[in-house]
Amino acid sequence: MKIIPIAFDSLGTRSMATFVETDDIKIVIDPSVALGKERYGLPPHPMEIERESLHWAAIRQYSQLADVLIVTHYHYDHHNPSQPDIFRDKIALLKHPKENINKSQQGRAAYFLDVIGSIPDKIEYSDGREFEFGNTRIKFSQAVPHGNNDRLGFVTEVSITDGNYKLVHTSDIEGGNLDCQRDFILRQDPDMVIFDGPMTYPYQNVIPNIVQILKETRVTDFIIDHHYLRNLKWREKMAEVFDIADRLGKRFICAAQFLGRQEELFEARRKQLYSSGT
Repeated sequence: MKIIPIAFDSLGTRSMATFVETDDIKIVIDPSVALGKERYGLPPHPMEIERESLHWAAIRQYSQLADVLIVTHYHYDHHNPSQPDIFRDKIALLKHPKENINKSQQGRAAYFLDVIGSIPDKIEYSDGREFEFGNTRIKFSQAVPHGNNDRLGFVTEVSITDGNYKLVHTSDIEGGNLDCQRDFILRQDPDMVIFDGPMTYPYQNVIPNIVQILKETRVTDFIIDHHYLRNLKWREKMAEVFDIADRLGKRFICAAQFLGRQEELFEARRKQLYSSGT
C-alpha cells in the first residue's frame, strides 16, 4: 500500500488530504485545503496563501489519478464545493448529508450535493458501511462527534486495508477522547494511524488515548497532525508519548516527518512571519 500525505498542517495548510494506492484502487481522503481566517488577529500570510495554492494543485493532481474520493465531513478543509469537477467520473463516498449531522454541516452538505450533481460516476453515503474493491476493503465508522461533543457536528473515520497492511485515517476526532472514536481505531488494529490531534487552544490532554493506541494495536507509524500542529509547542506537550513510542519501537511523527520534510507550521508562526517581513 502506498500512502502519501498531500496537504497537512505540518506542511503549511489546514488539511488532512491523503492519497492511498493499493493494487486494486486509488483513493483520496478529504480532497480539500483551507487556511485559518484569523490567527493572532492577523489574516493568512502570503506564504500560507501560496502554499494553499500549491496544495490545491496537488490535490487536483492526485484526485485525477484516483478512482474513489472520500469526504468524511463538510468542513471546508475536508471538502471543496467550489471545485466539483474533481469528482468527475469518480466514486464518491460521502458522510451522510442528513443523518447524525449538525445544522451547519447539513446546509453545507445539501449545497455540496447540489453542485456535484451527476458529476460523479456514483455517490454512496458511507456512515458505518464497508466497500470492497478486489482485495481492498474500505470500512467507515459510524458517525462520531467532531471532538468531545457534537457542537461541531459529526465525522466518519476511515479504515483501508489491502489484506496485508491497514491504515486508519481518523478525520476530525480531535484526539479521540470519546470511546466511540477510540474504539474504532482499537478494533481495526491498524499498521498506520493518521490521527488529528486536539485543538491546543484550549489544550486537551489526549496522551492517555494515544498511549493506549500505541500499546494495544500493531501500529508502527503513528502520524499526529492537523489541529495539533497549530501549536509551536506540540513536541513539548507530547514529550511523554515520544518516549513511550521510542521504547515500543514505534514511530510517532507528523506528516512532514513521514515525507522526510521539515515542519512548516505557517499558521502557528503567522505572527513571526509578519514581524520578520518574510
